[in-house]
Amino acid sequence: MPDSTPITAAGLEKYQKELAELKGPRRQELSARLRAAIQQGDLSENADYIQAKEEQGFLEGRIQELEMNLRNVKIIDERPHARTVVDLGARITVQEDDFPEETYYLVGSLEANPVGGRISDESPIGRALMGHRVGDIITVEIPAGNIQLKILKIE
Repeated sequence: MPDSTPITAAGLEKYQKELAELKGPRRQELSARLRAAIQQGDLSENADYIQAKEEQGFLEGRIQELEMNLRNVKIIDERPHARTVVDLGARITVQEDDFPEETYYLVGSLEANPVGGRISDESPIGRALMGHRVGDIITVEIPAGNIQLKILKIE
């Protein structure tokens, strides 16, 4: 496991807000639902109680996951500066053969969303791009085979 988990300032704020919501209002709401279900009597056939207990398990699991992920984060430097090499926080425009250009934002695994153009530095494409410069042609091994990408722009 890495010493630190890279994350953007916006990503950190998002996860901190989610954690506060889960540990505060959501936990209290679930606790009230459990109390009400317990007061109904026989718990073995109480659907409200069973559902609330399942939700409690998911809630506590998510809280643990967030706390673990946020324990050793390192904020990605997103300040605008002239980038000559692909690194975390970079926006990289690439092109494969005659296909249209694609732009990716290189982030840590916590914030990766390939559909949204945010790829992880641990993904095959992200790993292959790291450390390369404009004009470099890189070969990326993906499940469908190898592809070649030319780096057109780094921002």
